[in-house]
Parts: sequence; structure tokens; C-alpha cells
Amino acid sequence: MAKNYYEELGVTRSASADEIKKAYRKLAKKYHPDISKESDAETKMQAINVAYDTLGDATKKAEYDQMLDHPQGFAGFGQGAQGASGGFDGAQFYRQGNASDFQGFEDLFGRFGSGFGGGDYQYQRQKRSYRGEDQHASIEVDVEIAYHGTTQNITLQIPTVNAYGEPEVQRKTLQVKIPKGMKEGQQIRLSGQGQSGINGGENGDLYIEIQYKDTDRLRVEGADVYATIDVAPWEAALGQKIEVNTPAGKLGVNLPKNAKTGQQLRLKDKGIPNKTAGHLYLVLNIVLPIATTAEQQQAYESFAQAFSSFTPRS
Repeated sequence: MAKNYYEELGVTRSASADEIKKAYRKLAKKYHPDISKESDAETKMQAINVAYDTLGDATKKAEYDQMLDHPQGFAGFGQGAQGASGGFDGAQFYRQGNASDFQGFEDLFGRFGSGFGGGDYQYQRQKRSYRGEDQHASIEVDVEIAYHGTTQNITLQIPTVNAYGEPEVQRKTLQVKIPKGMKEGQQIRLSGQGQSGINGGENGDLYIEIQYKDTDRLRVEGADVYATIDVAPWEAALGQKIEVNTPAGKLGVNLPKNAKTGQQLRLKDKGIPNKTAGHLYLVLNIVLPIATTAEQQQAYESFAQAFSSFTPRS
């Protein structure tokens, strides 16, 4: 039995918009064909995109919930109007309901193409034009792009609906300009790059959400950037000045005396250079050198004697 969109994203119908978005991002990172090692990554990614395109939009989500609650009235959704057994019959729907019910049917299916309903409905349907749906996608880019901006070609898998109301995925390659200073989660709007209009209606827009690639040493939260840097024991103990490479460039930093692993140093306004600049947080990681010579081993022995009262496991 095919999964419904909630099952596809692994959320319940009571999930908030934020929970739905987080579930989509998690799955997208796992199954994106460019990075995933899963054998069914592309097929899975298509299903995830289609599910999120519906559940991530409040209006479409409400329509989809209505369909789930009244499956008998939508039994043929996505099958076209070819008269097949079990298919959706627009005329039958009209006979079972009143005039206002039929108006709801028109609102719900009007944008999906001319595959539904009987002759009178289809005739009136052809006289109306519909704006294409806005579409949404998410891409991951390197943190450095936030500091300098870039223009690059990207290939997206965009969920859409064909003329028969069936969900499908369209591959689209676009040249996208990513401006300097975009925060995590901000969107770029590409006018007219969404779903095509119907009967001469204008195209929808495409919104691309920017996510920054997290690594074991670099992560982004909003406009703030967290970078892990390695320091020597004596640099930390003595509070020396060091030079570090960061996404904001090469910077000189004064360490506090007796700095510890995990300690954070805030460099004001050195995060993503947004209208309100973020901060850069350096997360200290003290690295012990390996003693490979007799002289170096002696140095550690002298160190141990100097700190004989130190008990790290107390």
C-alpha cells in the first residue's frame, strides 16, 4: 500500500509546519542523489519532494487533509478521467453534493489540468486561466559563500502536477545568483520559474531556501558561525596570540590564559555579513603533541613534575 505524504516524511498529521520542514530537511540530506549512497536515493528524493510540496504549503495541506478525511469523494484522484473502474467522476461528485460542494471541487482541482469532470465542467474549465503554483526547493552551499556570494548552476528536482492531476518530479537546471550575507533559511525568489500556468495563466515563482553545509568543524545558526580551531597546550595556558583561518578570513586572536577545550571566543560581527551581522564563535580544541624523541619525552616528564598536584580525574 502506497504511503501517504505524512508517512513519506515520517510525521503525524498533528505535526507543526516547523516539524514538517525539519523532517524534510533531514530526509533530503540523507537521500539527495548528489551525496546519498542509498540505491533508491533518486526515487526516494522524488517522493519526499512531492510530499513536502503539499505538506509544506498551508493551503495545499488543508486540501490534502480534506482528501484524506473523505477518501470516497476522491477515490480516483490522480487517475485521470478515462472512465476506468474506480476512477474519479466529476459529474457523479456533483450529483451527490449541492452547488457549493461543486464549487469546492472546482477550486481544489482547477489548477491540475483538464483531466477531470464531464463535458459542461470541462468546457467552462477551458475558458478560465490559472496562475501556476509557487514551488519551493532547498540547497546546501559552503559557508564561505555567505561571505562573498556567488553565481552557480544548480540542478533541482521540483515536485509538480501533470495535466491529469498526478504528482511527478521535474528536473530543472538553473543559474542562481546567491548574494553575499544570506542567513541560514533565507530564500531566493526566482520569478516565473515555478509551475507553468494553465490556459495562458502566468507561471508561479520558485523559492530556493539556502542551507549551509555543516562539518565536524564548522556550523551555522542563523547569521552566527561556529568554527572549531586547534590550539597547543602552551598557547592555551599562557594566553598567547595566534593566527587562525576562518570563513571571515585570516584573523589574529588573543587567547585568554588557561583556556580550556570547548571554550568559545566570540568575535563580534565576524559571522555572516547580513544587514544585522552575525558573530563568529571560535570553539577551542586543545591538541597535545606526540612525544617522538627522548627530548620531547623529557619535556613531558618535567611537565608532570611541575604539575604533580594536578588530578584530572578528581
